[in-house]
Amino acid sequence: MTPADLSRTVLHAVRRAVDEDALRAPVPARVRVERTRPGGSGDYACAVALQLAGPAALPALEVARILRERVAAEPGVGRVEITGPGFLSFTLDAPAESDRAVLAAVREQGLAYGHGDALRDEIHQFHHAREVRAAVTAQAVFRLLVAQGARVRTTCEQAPDPDWIRLGVTVNAYGTPPTPLTEIRPVPAGATAGELLERLGPDAARWGLLRAAGHDRAALGPELLVQGEANPLFRVRYAHARARALTRGAAALGFTAEAPPYGESPAGPAAHGESPAAQAANTAPAPYDRAARPLLDLIADHPGVLLAGARHRAPDRVARQLEAVAHAFFDFHDSCPPLPAGDEKPSAAHRARLAIAEAAGTVLAGGLSLLGIRAPEHL
Repeated sequence: MTPADLSRTVLHAVRRAVDEDALRAPVPARVRVERTRPGGSGDYACAVALQLAGPAALPALEVARILRERVAAEPGVGRVEITGPGFLSFTLDAPAESDRAVLAAVREQGLAYGHGDALRDEIHQFHHAREVRAAVTAQAVFRLLVAQGARVRTTCEQAPDPDWIRLGVTVNAYGTPPTPLTEIRPVPAGATAGELLERLGPDAARWGLLRAAGHDRAALGPELLVQGEANPLFRVRYAHARARALTRGAAALGFTAEAPPYGESPAGPAAHGESPAAQAANTAPAPYDRAARPLLDLIADHPGVLLAGARHRAPDRVARQLEAVAHAFFDFHDSCPPLPAGDEKPSAAHRARLAIAEAAGTVLAGGLSLLGIRAPEHL
């Protein structure tokens, strides 16, 4: 169960309680769940009972008890506790099962992993100056909101700069329309689109314009073109390319990331004449390596980051998430190589590791796509 799944599960429990007349309160549009803070209980926590206590005219602890019994029986939820004045704390089923659900969601949804309809009832019209950073930011916000189901229109104060097209920017209209507007005015870039394209090219220019929060000055120097790990954009795109290379390498060795059923050897140990110990290792359930935990958590958090980026009009949040995924990917890759080395045979552990690496690559490609940046297969 992903954080987004848990949020929907809690919201469904609220609706059930209202429909069954156990709770008399308006059903919120959404329910927010967060990772439990250090020292807290469970995997995730939610304050929805505190939110509903006033409208329901009930103590928050009573609202929490009403919701707990409806959430606890849901698949994927191991335990629900009430803590403090009425917080709900959730412990999900065994991590391996939860991780498999996340990886299955990434595999099924592909680049659309993290997209949803949480903002389907929202309509936005954004207005920005004839300035390159404002235009690129408005376009990225447009993409993020549309990916969450919102309807969005952008307008510019004046006729668009023709060079914006090369940065992937489109404008629905220019001038000031008569409808209510939301202004997008980040700190200006201090350069034109043409100048940035000539110095940096479209991908590095977009990353530089979007990586910093709107109230900060964008870093648009030659460091964006450095082909090394000191450059976050290079690191993100290299992590994606490396993940794709692992898939190609696995195919050349005759295996895929699709984990076999428990008790079945991924590589057919008997056929390869493996020792009984090797057969036992290959036929055991393939737990995910401890070193994979940070990467798996970031992959699971990705839908929430995309939704937060849309709600707060903050594509920089997505850029920072991609940097974190790339960093965790390389730590995982170096600690737990997804491909066998030398005479080593592909095992269940390699298949599991490859599934994680492929999911990371998909998250990186999907996030870059929302920022309008290419994710090369080779780098």
